[in-house]
Amino acid sequence: MRTTLLLKLLIVNLPAIFVAMGVVWVAIDILAADYFTTLMEEYSISPADTHAMFVDAVHRYMLSAIAVAVGLAILLSFVLTRQVLKPLRAMQDATQRLSDGDYDARVAVTTRDELAELAHALNSMADSLAHTEELRRRLVADVAHELRTPLTNLRGYLEGFADGVVAPSPATLDMLHSEVVRLERLVDDLHQLSQVDASEIELRLEDIDLSHLVDRLVALQRSTIEARELSFKIMISPDARRLTADPDKLSQILRNLLENACRFTPVGGKVRISSKGEGARHLIEVANTGPGIAPDDMSRIFERFYRAEKSRSRERGGAGIGLAIVKGLAEAHGGTVGAESREGWTRIWVKLPRLAAQAHRVTRE
Repeated sequence: MRTTLLLKLLIVNLPAIFVAMGVVWVAIDILAADYFTTLMEEYSISPADTHAMFVDAVHRYMLSAIAVAVGLAILLSFVLTRQVLKPLRAMQDATQRLSDGDYDARVAVTTRDELAELAHALNSMADSLAHTEELRRRLVADVAHELRTPLTNLRGYLEGFADGVVAPSPATLDMLHSEVVRLERLVDDLHQLSQVDASEIELRLEDIDLSHLVDRLVALQRSTIEARELSFKIMISPDARRLTADPDKLSQILRNLLENACRFTPVGGKVRISSKGEGARHLIEVANTGPGIAPDDMSRIFERFYRAEKSRSRERGGAGIGLAIVKGLAEAHGGTVGAESREGWTRIWVKLPRLAAQAHRVTRE
């Protein structure tokens, strides 16, 4: 392919050379010859033989000049074209390395022309591929880690039951049931996360009473709220009580946010859920008191399997999927998410369009 492109670029220059030489040839034949004939007649010299000798000599010199010009043009074009094609060769090599799985391949940018823009685009693509590969590896490792602990517990107790070492008891069976529920929820979250990543979220939009939905979700968290002695407050402005959204997906968003807030609020702390209109958007915010989130972690809390407290246990801290699902479901509605942590409060909000598009499938770009 390189040789073909090089040959094409060389051939492109030849017509220009031949056209220029043709113009000079015709000009000499017509203009110079006429001028020479006029000059011979002025001095009373027969121009016939002299004219023929002159034209023949000019033609020979023109042919020699054409040969030299073509040779120099080919040589210079070959050298310069190879220099121009050098970045393309580097890009081709980098692309081949990327296709072979070497995501560290990059192209050195040494110019400021269109090829430099292409090189920047290739490097940007390589960065995205490297980031995606890192996420994939981390996803596999995290999923394996999340599954290993409950499966190990289940296997150990089941082997203990089979060997007669451990006697089945209501407490033990309840604990094993909790492990199974934990596995089931993790699998459900992973399935939902895969739908978010594949842009396969089905939306069935309805008019929703947000106050009723929040009351129902808070009631499901009542045991946790009472056990941790949390002060819970709901503030929904009248203009933000109703919105158009998928009720199941919106419930998932609010459930994940409420569970996070209740889980990470210290005993005796405060949790607040509020909603208000912001122009064409509908702002829903869940806030809780507590130690907060470090600034370095704030930009990553919506990444899958990311947990701000590295020492947090899986039982207390969860798998780190909830906020990634919240982000995906909000974007599927055409909304956005955000968070801040200051003054003893951690706030996570979702902004949804007041009037979502009437569609059954939303594709995220």
